Amino acid sequence: MTQENRYHRQQLLPGIGSAGQSLLANSTALIVGCGALGSVSAELLTRAGVGRIILVDRDILEWTNLQRQILYTEDDVIQNLPKAHAAKTHLTRINSTIQIDAHAVDFTSDNAESLAASADILIDGTDNFTTRFLLNDLAVKHSKPYIYAGAVGTRGMVFPILPGASQSNPPVSPHITANVTTPCLRCLFPDPPTQNTDTCDTVGVLGPAVTTIASIQTTEAIKVLTHNWSAVNCNLLEFDLWTNQSRSFSPPPPLDDCPCCALRNFELLNTPSNTYSARMCGRNAVQICASNNTTQIDFTQLHNRFAQHAAVNHNDHLLRAQLNPAEGGYDLTIFPDGRAIIHGTDHIPTAKSIYAKFIGL
Repeated sequence: MTQENRYHRQQLLPGIGSAGQSLLANSTALIVGCGALGSVSAELLTRAGVGRIILVDRDILEWTNLQRQILYTEDDVIQNLPKAHAAKTHLTRINSTIQIDAHAVDFTSDNAESLAASADILIDGTDNFTTRFLLNDLAVKHSKPYIYAGAVGTRGMVFPILPGASQSNPPVSPHITANVTTPCLRCLFPDPPTQNTDTCDTVGVLGPAVTTIASIQTTEAIKVLTHNWSAVNCNLLEFDLWTNQSRSFSPPPPLDDCPCCALRNFELLNTPSNTYSARMCGRNAVQICASNNTTQIDFTQLHNRFAQHAAVNHNDHLLRAQLNPAEGGYDLTIFPDGRAIIHGTDHIPTAKSIYAKFIGL
């Protein structure tokens, strides 16, 4: 069997066929975040024959990633490779017939629209709601389908967001426009979760939970890209693989007062990047200031979150934490207003990643 037949088993499916395979080949998917969810989705879409995949991730690989980020190897960690570039290398070896673009950058309001300009669909591989709300703004503003997903602990959820289009809001990619309209992410979650919300880095994550959620997410993306609109599950799906529970929520109609899809106030997209970071000359350290932080850090709660990952102590003025070797061994000094100094690196994306994991952006 020749390489031209590589999609034969997929084309046998009645919802795909040769016409669906052609649609996939002419589609572009933007994947923001190449960690646990994003790396699985990227591999599945690569194997499915999506013609172009745009990868965006600010992080560098570390040993703790290998437990669940199945695209990567020990060699990638030893080489300190950015996830986006390591992903591109592995994906190109899987399918050399498609185009894969890798961007080892922070996905912010400064670059979001240019990175997403040619994308037919937005895939959520992120680990924070600030970036998810930014993706949601993009989806609604430009009528691009967005497949939200998240996983932490043994749980995960998936929700396809289909903004639809109208004469006053024409789609950028008309061949991917849904004939249904779902609520957007801001309809379901009007405000981002609090800073102390559990993350994979504070409570852990089960590898199979991630791959299950990412597989469902990718399936919904393939349905969208092949125009199988009636097959798209527009419910919010939630799974807990450890307790064997699953739930499906039928969301309410889009909110009349939703700041994003109703009022079209694209707060995240229209606000300049809200994190200032700078290398500290001669100190092998990076300072990060979260300018949008309006509340004081609760050092007691933050101390508890660090307890499993660092030697930590605090007083009324600052919190000091030395991360365990498995977390990179970096030293952190955190101030009440959210300002932090990350010692042990002068690489800004690495410092931002550490800040996001343990403090939050």
